[in-house]
Amino acid sequence: MKKVKIANIQMNVSEDKEANLLHLEELMKSREVEEADLAVVPEMFNCPYVTTSFPVYAEKEGGISWERCASLAARHRIYLSAGSMPEVDEEGHVYNTAYVFDRTGQQIAKHRKMHLFDIDVEGQYFKESDTLSPGNQVTVFETEFCKMGICICYDFRFPELSRLMVEQGAKIILVPGAFNMTTGPAHWELLFRQRAVDNQVYAVGTAPARDERASYHSWGHSIVTDPWGNVVTQMDEKEHVVLTEIDLDKVEKIREQLPLLKQLRRDVYEWKTLS
Repeated sequence: MKKVKIANIQMNVSEDKEANLLHLEELMKSREVEEADLAVVPEMFNCPYVTTSFPVYAEKEGGISWERCASLAARHRIYLSAGSMPEVDEEGHVYNTAYVFDRTGQQIAKHRKMHLFDIDVEGQYFKESDTLSPGNQVTVFETEFCKMGICICYDFRFPELSRLMVEQGAKIILVPGAFNMTTGPAHWELLFRQRAVDNQVYAVGTAPARDERASYHSWGHSIVTDPWGNVVTQMDEKEHVVLTEIDLDKVEKIREQLPLLKQLRRDVYEWKTLS
């Protein structure tokens, strides 16, 4: 059996970038991380989830947050999906960016959030496009276990993106996210179970812990769902590090028994990127 141990880090996030980085370092010392093959971190783990904060906290690729995450991956000899953080490019565009590092601290993936969270739902208003620019790449990367895909929060609502990652070979989809107190109870678990079923993959969602003092209240409930749509693990709203062992043989077994991906009508429809 091909097993992968995943440490899901649902951490508290403050307004102090350095404090957030130090806090992640402490959480990475936990038994759960020490036993894991892959550690995963929330969306915007190094700054408040506030649109006006993103340009203030933004760093170029290779900045201090990037360096500290690369160092943590190498120090613990672990794959690290470093949530997401604000990134600024040479032209001054700011992105919501996820980096993934291998066991040596080398960057093996970078995903800029493609679908910006511009919503006004039942009193929950948020407009990422006020300060962020969208990415335009489907992100899949190789590991010693399998290919994995990564997207960020609102990206996961668009089924085309998950299917494109699976078309490129992904068997696990990582989703750093921060659903709120309206969208979280309604759709968080539903989306992770449905995307897992549709694509016959494991889906891993990692959210910040809830802070009632912050202006944005995260739903939390970091989650792992399996290719049959079962919830393998799910947290509450508090800070936790939870270790989940998944069996990749289950992906192959379900894809053979219920061959959805083989039965696609490629003579009628297709998924493709345009760039």
